[in-house]
Amino acid sequence: MGERQWQWTDAWIFVSLVIAHGAGRHRRAASSRRPLGVRLADVLSTADHLNRAIPERQEVEVAIRRLVGTGLVSVTDGWFRITPEGERLWRTRPHAGLATTVDTVQGVLSRRHTPGDADWHLDEAEHAAAVQEYAVRSIPTPRRSPKNHARRD
Repeated sequence: MGERQWQWTDAWIFVSLVIAHGAGRHRRAASSRRPLGVRLADVLSTADHLNRAIPERQEVEVAIRRLVGTGLVSVTDGWFRITPEGERLWRTRPHAGLATTVDTVQGVLSRRHTPGDADWHLDEAEHAAAVQEYAVRSIPTPRRSPKNHARRD
């Protein structure tokens, strides 16, 4: 794998972050309407929905280092954000079906940017906790049978 070339995983993580943010999973700062960003569990959840796989810790770490180093993404206190440059890339990409979005974004990244290498580390325990959070959230809530509800008159 070429270190100076964008990998499919880089685009997968970027698209997952964009979709998670756009899906309203982001949190807003208490004192403003400005989004804080999305948490790692939200990125993993979206990545799983896109590719039916949860990204491994190293895949996330390498992709985020490259995206942050290029100025497309920022991470502060565990909150992942798309920067204005990242938003521009997303808005100006060629539009295609969802099935090919990651491939399209990888091509756009390759044509417009050189991968960066920011100093960012994802701890194994932090990744495991995010995977666990996603797993717990994705367990469907059991439906209650009408028979099990006490009738209130």
